[in-house]
Amino acid sequence: MSEFYPNLQVEPLEEGGYLAMSSDLQGLVAQGRTVAETIEIAQDVARKLVESRVEHRDPLSGLRGSTRALRLREKLIEYRTEERKGEKHNRQ
Repeated sequence: MSEFYPNLQVEPLEEGGYLAMSSDLQGLVAQGRTVAETIEIAQDVARKLVESRVEHRDPLSGLRGSTRALRLREKLIEYRTEERKGEKHNRQ
């Protein structure tokens, strides 16, 4: 499956911890105690945002670069199709 790595802006918070946001993926906001934790959480949020959009057949308009968004959508649909085939095979 194709990977999408959005650019992240990570900033320290006054009260401690870090906040990550992305201009590449609308709605991506993550907070963690360390920079590494914040990036890990941001990656998980990004994956869930894209998967949700694909699942609901929403446009991936929040992704920069329409070609990259289209390839990502195709790969995710292909992955989900293979996943479902595997589930059907396991039930038999």
